[in-house]
Amino acid sequence: MTSGTDIGVDRPQRHGTSGWRHALSPRSAGVVYALLVLVAVLTITSSVQGRPGYLSDINISNILDQSALIGILAIFMTAMLITGNFDLSVASTAALSGTVALKLVDAHGVFVAVIAALLIGTLVGLVNAVLVQKVGVNAFIVTLGTLTAVRGVVQAVLNGQSITATDTGFHTFATAHLIVDRPAAIGAGVVLVAAAALLTMRGRPRPGLSRTAVELAVAGLIALLVAIARPALLNQTVPVWIMLALALLAGAVLRYTVVGRNLYAVGGNAEAARLSGINVDRYKMSAFVLNGAMAALVGVLYAGRFNSVDPTVLTGGELTVIAAAVLGGTSLFGGSGFVSKSVVGTLILFTLSNGFNALNIGSNYQNVVQGSVLVAAAALYTASSSRGGSFLRARWSAMRGGGKAPATDASADLADPAVRNEAPVPSVPSVD
Repeated sequence: MTSGTDIGVDRPQRHGTSGWRHALSPRSAGVVYALLVLVAVLTITSSVQGRPGYLSDINISNILDQSALIGILAIFMTAMLITGNFDLSVASTAALSGTVALKLVDAHGVFVAVIAALLIGTLVGLVNAVLVQKVGVNAFIVTLGTLTAVRGVVQAVLNGQSITATDTGFHTFATAHLIVDRPAAIGAGVVLVAAAALLTMRGRPRPGLSRTAVELAVAGLIALLVAIARPALLNQTVPVWIMLALALLAGAVLRYTVVGRNLYAVGGNAEAARLSGINVDRYKMSAFVLNGAMAALVGVLYAGRFNSVDPTVLTGGELTVIAAAVLGGTSLFGGSGFVSKSVVGTLILFTLSNGFNALNIGSNYQNVVQGSVLVAAAALYTASSSRGGSFLRARWSAMRGGGKAPATDASADLADPAVRNEAPVPSVPSVD
């Protein structure tokens, strides 16, 4: 976990230079810097090799479209990880929901097929929630079991065969393009920048850039840049817009609502959250159910993209989802995470894959590089956390002193909640 200042709740007292320095620090924005560096390297390499421009509108749109479905799963996997649990069954749940949707759409229509698919995903999430929170089985064992069982159901339903729907309703929706008007994008950018300026001028106890102001300003400038310089990027597929909308909604809920603060509290210190009146089981179970429902939505979109499914659909997708969340700095131990950075982590993974394909690099090397990037990111986040930094300083002192670090210092560090990186329980009323 990260320290309390990094749990995803903007601190009102962060003003002056500390707010923007914290928001733009490598610890907070490192994943964004990594994406920018990766894009720069691929752009320069493509130019040197005489290949088409890597940052063309078509290629950027392709990366966004390829990332959208995994990005949606990463958003809600982040919320799951924040509560201190994780779900290995999301890809299998999506596969089953997509299969059910395609099986029903020809005979019963799109509406019935979508409802059935969402119910299937919600049911799988509910089963996971009950087994983990009420029965007390470890989340890894439960979701590994449901991953295998649900994948077996998919294979049984399909009988080892791929299926294709005659009704093209799903396909039409999942591949449709929505275009945002250029004036609307410019207006949104101006509003965001103005909101950032207003927050800065009205900052208390003194004017200054808060973390929220920095994020609003960056989002506004990106909207203005795209609308003015690259208006073609305002034309994206439906899944891309769904991913962006869900990222904004989930990020706002986690940061600015009591529900979000309680989620961080539940993941950071479940016992303290329980003592403060938060219904821990309800929050953790809700995360499982919501994760299952969103996996079902992704399954429907995936099935609609190809209007076909087979028994191996989305196999291994759960590992990509967790990797994206980890790249975004989400802690596997709960209490820390940002959905926006998980989406950026997803973009890094698909930018790597897209770049290797553009440079005609073999798939074996892709796996090596992607795995190395994931390990390096996890190591970097661990080393830069309070606990990791304390450990490294202790080891360095021991090496310089020619002996071991005093055991009492380590014990004192671990007794300090700030070093253990436990998220503080928010001083807000609980919402059951």
